Amino acid sequence: MVRFPYNKVVRRLILVGGLTTAIVFAQAPAAKSADSIAQLAESGQCREAMPMLKTAVTHAADPESKKRLGLSGVHCGMALHDLDSAAAFLRGLSNAFPNDPEVLYLTVHVYSDLSIRASQKLMVSSPTSYQVRLLNGEALEAQGKWDEAITEYREVLKRNPALPGIHYRVGRLVLSGPKTDENKKGAQSEFEEELKIDPSNAGAEYILGELARQDQQFPAAIGHFERATKLDVRFADAFIGLGRAMLEDGRNAEAVAPLQMAAKLRPDNPAAHFYLSTAYRRTGHPEEAQRELALHEQATEKVRQMKQEIETGVAEPQKVVH
Repeated sequence: MVRFPYNKVVRRLILVGGLTTAIVFAQAPAAKSADSIAQLAESGQCREAMPMLKTAVTHAADPESKKRLGLSGVHCGMALHDLDSAAAFLRGLSNAFPNDPEVLYLTVHVYSDLSIRASQKLMVSSPTSYQVRLLNGEALEAQGKWDEAITEYREVLKRNPALPGIHYRVGRLVLSGPKTDENKKGAQSEFEEELKIDPSNAGAEYILGELARQDQQFPAAIGHFERATKLDVRFADAFIGLGRAMLEDGRNAEAVAPLQMAAKLRPDNPAAHFYLSTAYRRTGHPEEAQRELALHEQATEKVRQMKQEIETGVAEPQKVVH
């Protein structure tokens, strides 16, 4: 008798030449359900569950099952130190559930954990590298220890004076300190040094433009803002700065186009609508000016509501997602 390597068989009787013959068909064992696979992972048996999770999540049609399998895959990937698999599951969840709070919460913690692991490995493997000093500077900056962060960034520049982005960071931190002429000049010097290293830094051009505008050096400000908008065509604040500087320099008609672009890029930004309303009013377009003023008020109200919701959310007890 032939034995089939399966757990179950199905017997059928057919009539062949007047004789009843038993034909035995092999039947594979039933595949595990999505729930059972998720339960296996949730019980801590990640090594056994991982291959099944990878297959099941791609075939899951029900959103809840897909989400549960994806979350289990992320947790198992992190538990097994299989970072590639964890990241793949997380990307799948982010694509399928982009606004889901549980997915977003997990994303924050997973990338934070990955960051910590990588930084620990860097400190062990290359403790004297400039990247370690850079990490120290970033950590100090996040803690609001700006003077200490500047010291670390300057150490980075001593080791790698042509590294892009460091002068820009120092300049921003200098501007975060006391509002003195000395600090303003120091910051300006940092941004100028940054552009020598990285002429494509739109942020440095923008801040230099804003510093010039504040000093009523409008031609210089307009030049910096224009370069920023060319370097980054979606830099809404640079278009606002350009339009505002043109308004303050009396170039009202020229201000309309960049402010229209700013309002298109950031319709939720009250400043874009406010300055565009001003430009329309000054160029003899009262209806357009009134429309933009109304949009400014709507955007301002949305910003106020959002701020209130955030403050309320922070103040009220939060439900912890496990």
